[in-house]
Amino acid sequence: MNAEGARPRAGRREWAGLAVLSLPALLIAMDASVLNLAVPALSRDMRPSSVEVLWILDAYTFMVAGFLVTMGALGDRIGRRRLLTIGATGFGTASLLAAYSGNPQTLILARLLLGVAGATLAPSTLALIRNMFQDSQQRALAIGVWAASLSAGGAIGPVVGGAILQSFWWGAVFLPAVPVMALLLLTAPRLIPEYRDQHGPQLNVLSVAISLAAVLPVVYGLKQVAQDGGSWPAAVAILVGVLMGVAFLRRQRTLKDPLLDTKMLRMPAVSLSLFANLIGFLVLFGISLFAAQYLQLVLGIDALQAGLWMLPLFAGFIVGSLLTPLARRRIRATPLMITGLLVATAGFAVLTRVGTDRGLVVLALGSALLSVGLAPVFTLVTTIAVESVPPSRAGSAAAMSETSTELGAALGVALLGSVGTAVYRAHVSAAAPAGLPAKVSAAAHDSLGAALDAAQNLPGDTGAALADAVRAALVDALHAVSLVSAIALLVLAFVVGVLLRPPREVDDIDPCGTAEADLAAPADID
Repeated sequence: MNAEGARPRAGRREWAGLAVLSLPALLIAMDASVLNLAVPALSRDMRPSSVEVLWILDAYTFMVAGFLVTMGALGDRIGRRRLLTIGATGFGTASLLAAYSGNPQTLILARLLLGVAGATLAPSTLALIRNMFQDSQQRALAIGVWAASLSAGGAIGPVVGGAILQSFWWGAVFLPAVPVMALLLLTAPRLIPEYRDQHGPQLNVLSVAISLAAVLPVVYGLKQVAQDGGSWPAAVAILVGVLMGVAFLRRQRTLKDPLLDTKMLRMPAVSLSLFANLIGFLVLFGISLFAAQYLQLVLGIDALQAGLWMLPLFAGFIVGSLLTPLARRRIRATPLMITGLLVATAGFAVLTRVGTDRGLVVLALGSALLSVGLAPVFTLVTTIAVESVPPSRAGSAAAMSETSTELGAALGVALLGSVGTAVYRAHVSAAAPAGLPAKVSAAAHDSLGAALDAAQNLPGDTGAALADAVRAALVDALHAVSLVSAIALLVLAFVVGVLLRPPREVDDIDPCGTAEADLAAPADID
């Protein structure tokens, strides 16, 4: 392995290229946050059924989660820049199709295509960062900038989306992708070097099919659990996905040229880091589900104000992502990750103090703490994943990191959503006024929004009592989810402290060359 001082440092071209690579991350985060704002308008325009609305929202996630591993391996083979430009072209084209969809079926098709194209972006951009920034400190900063761009997209998405919807039709929320992807296509050939493994394996079609059969049913089943609670179709889907996942891993171990090299998963640092990433996104998406309801339904503020009060969450991620590479110069990776987990735990502890009639400042403080704490975890996980493998496998490693993100998000909504829902319903059963009509009682147990609507039609003090009871129930649910999240992060911090020993970095190579490094070589990211 070359000495650290012998590694070439990135120049202005590489940093300009990083700005280009950050565009897809910014855009994807914006796209995810603005679609929810557009649902009421597109529902009035196209009259989709409830099932079609769910497919419009979820089709993108399904395809991204299903194709990440495939696209990571494909980029390693055909070239990361080439895959990025193909994906950018597809994303821009599908965005146009979505913007001008005349019926729900066309919009669902566009969202499916957006998901396939979106699956190319994260693995290719992270793998290219691995090749462009060969100095470890510069690469850590580059990954921090990339991660910060994701948070920035999530922060400005509701603001941009709200402004667009005030002046244009709902389809216009998809149009910002077109000039952004056009800019990427124009600048990538000049600023981003190509990298491919010229001796890499051909894409194994059967492995691709099995990987889809593993991921898609699991994501579908988890979403069904989040929407409807436990049901046998959801359980069957998850079971089928798990069984196909086992079959996929067994097949990869027997292939000479696997789609996913399972040696990466057998590296303790990589597998533990991916698990930490999954848990981090699990608690993040779980609390976000209840925080949004708390702001709008308990405190009664509108969607725009709610988005503004969520800015501390995104600001914390931006600050934490940018400070992590600077902290890495003085603090080793393991203690830095533990520190982040403890700070995030403190943030969740703060969230247990919000109340029914106050809590904006408490919510903002808790959100900022948990995001500042989780940001080093997410940034370090990405760094460990891409640095622990040879450059020829960087795309696959990045894809695994992103897959753990998608699964963590789905698990957070499903598992913590179920915990919060159980607490909410138990509180409603205990505190709701006696003698409620059956339909009102059912609505109160179903959701806070339905309960508040029903309370408006009740006479006298009964409606006010029901509204107070269900708001208090939602606060109890938020407290429970925060407490479970804090405990999970404390346990994770202990596990990381005991087991995580970041490997030594695998040798870097020329960005346009062919990698032949040994995957089993140890790697140092400290």
